[in-house]
Amino acid sequence: QVQLVESGGGLVQTGGSLRLSCAASGRTFSDYTMGWFRQAPGKEREFVATISRSGGSTSYADSVKGRFTIARDNAKNTVYLQMNNLKPEDTAVYYCASGRVPFATRVAGAYATWGQGTQVTVSS
Repeated sequence: QVQLVESGGGLVQTGGSLRLSCAASGRTFSDYTMGWFRQAPGKEREFVATISRSGGSTSYADSVKGRFTIARDNAKNTVYLQMNNLKPEDTAVYYCASGRVPFATRVAGAYATWGQGTQVTVSS
């Protein structure tokens, strides 16, 4: 079983950048598809990005494509989310998740393990 801890959130102005990290415990990190999701107040949790076990394949929500980049370092048991050109509508709690699922899986309920979340706030 993998345990996940996110970090890197914060307050940034419109157009700014942040890099989120998600550190996983356990020795089987590379067995899991990793994903990032977000949840804004009063809204459902939504898909942001996923990455395959090897890191060779990625998938993005249309709303973040071209601005966000997901990457993983299996040697460090860590997945990252580089967020550029941030907009106020990106404000949310960001969660990383792991699951034994196809890498393009966008349904939150398919992922078995979640981190505690990290707040990202983009001011206008």
